[in-house]
Amino acid sequence: MKTLPFHLSLPCKSISVTRDFYVDMLGAELGRHTSHWLDVNLFGNQITFTKCGPFDFSYKSYKFEDTILPSFHFGIIVDKDTWISLYASSQNSRYTVTSEVIFLKDKHGEHRSFFVQDPNGYKVEFKCFRKEKDIFAQ
Repeated sequence: MKTLPFHLSLPCKSISVTRDFYVDMLGAELGRHTSHWLDVNLFGNQITFTKCGPFDFSYKSYKFEDTILPSFHFGIIVDKDTWISLYASSQNSRYTVTSEVIFLKDKHGEHRSFFVQDPNGYKVEFKCFRKEKDIFAQ
């Protein structure tokens, strides 16, 4: 099966603040946009944000190994150099960033991960696998 980029559509509170976060902070490309919605190219994937005003989503967290993770999140898998660069730039931003965590240390599927909270309250995960072939391996 040929792999293609994914599309995700999410509500947002402010088009300009959301654009600043994804384009200026994370380096996403700005795609088509109006004053009420925008598309960003986040590492080859299309995310559409539509202004909807205040919204609320409740979600529970879960525990993976010794770390509590948000069950409602989305993420991008990147190479090691990109991950290191994103983590460093995120640390110097005004956004909430979790500490680096290594999951499945010395096991099949080992990966580094961190989360950053966008201006809408979404948790965006960035992960880097030690071995790329482990991304979907069982």
